[in-house]
Amino acid sequence: MVSKLDLAPAHHRGDVAELAIATVAGLALAVTILYIFAVPIAGKLSASRDFLSYWATGRQLVHHHNPYDRDAIWAIEHAAGLDPRTVLIMRNPPWALPITYPLGVLSLRIAGILWTLLLLACLLVSIRILHELYGSPPSRIHWLGFAFTPAIICITMGQTSLLALLGLVLFLRFYRLHPFNAGVALWLCALKPHLLLPFAAVLALWIVLTRAWKLLAGFASALAFTSVLATFIDPSAWHDYFRLMRSPSVENQFIPCLAGALRHWLRPHAVWLQYLPVALACLWALAYFWRRRQHWDWLSNSSPLILVSLLAAPYLWLYDQCLAIPALLSGAYSTRSRSVLAVLAFLILTTDVEICFVKVSSTLFLWTIPAWFLWYLIARATAAKHPSSAASATPIASA
Repeated sequence: MVSKLDLAPAHHRGDVAELAIATVAGLALAVTILYIFAVPIAGKLSASRDFLSYWATGRQLVHHHNPYDRDAIWAIEHAAGLDPRTVLIMRNPPWALPITYPLGVLSLRIAGILWTLLLLACLLVSIRILHELYGSPPSRIHWLGFAFTPAIICITMGQTSLLALLGLVLFLRFYRLHPFNAGVALWLCALKPHLLLPFAAVLALWIVLTRAWKLLAGFASALAFTSVLATFIDPSAWHDYFRLMRSPSVENQFIPCLAGALRHWLRPHAVWLQYLPVALACLWALAYFWRRRQHWDWLSNSSPLILVSLLAAPYLWLYDQCLAIPALLSGAYSTRSRSVLAVLAFLILTTDVEICFVKVSSTLFLWTIPAWFLWYLIARATAAKHPSSAASATPIASA
């Protein structure tokens, strides 16, 4: 069935898409600005955010205490204004501890403001780099990245997923001409390694086949340096971290992602079920790469890897889906259909509305990752019908 939008004149379809993009981006920008200005005004606003767990971790480190001590973290967060029925424990690997240490020196309010500005900068820089990689087209398509609901939630909650997004984008920017820098950038992705496991499997095979040892050296150097630094800050960090991750409160927690839903709907106590989808996704990813290995390009070919990695991730929250931005912008730049662009803006707006009434931990957000993936496939299909559009969206070589 042909939609009314598709029957409209071409210039009208363009106007509708531009209006949809501008509307969604404007609303997202307004929410972000209001929140940034609200942080210093509302005294305990930071206490309602996931950022509080990073600040509390920093406080523990500054005082040479266990950063993964549930009771101690609860006491700090409760004193800061968090609901006493809740405790937020940082689950990033110990090599992330060096970025939390400076937060513990600052007051909650100052640390919250600086952290929010850092995350906002990560989003702005990431979108700017992606825009340049696609030749800086004059359209407003990249505004959809600024307006992407998971990214906005990251800023308001203070989540580190935007740091991982920046690492992913910097890798795409540098891997050709500055492989060591690209490897260092991937350390940011390692802050949440579970989100990109199929992507990582392909990357490992690609490194071996292309002998990209400089890239591997950059990543290994960054990982080793931060791991040693974390051990210096807290010699027992690794032991305490693994003890936390094996605790029943972590293993049995329901996280609203497809893998988590599969496990809890079939066999709640079978932890292995939560990792089955990502294992199958890794096999698919390796086969996908192998068929394209002779002409592999990370910017052009990695979008399905990113989306499948998020689709099959063993642990995934709504805000983690900000890592889908490179793939969605790739699809948006490749399609000539303004109707398809308008649909993406509508999906983002739908998520914006839903988050106003539904908690971020709700299973009602299980539709989002499949929706982004399906939209990307449709966008690429419309690009295949119009080869000229693919040519206009050809990525430029990174300098």
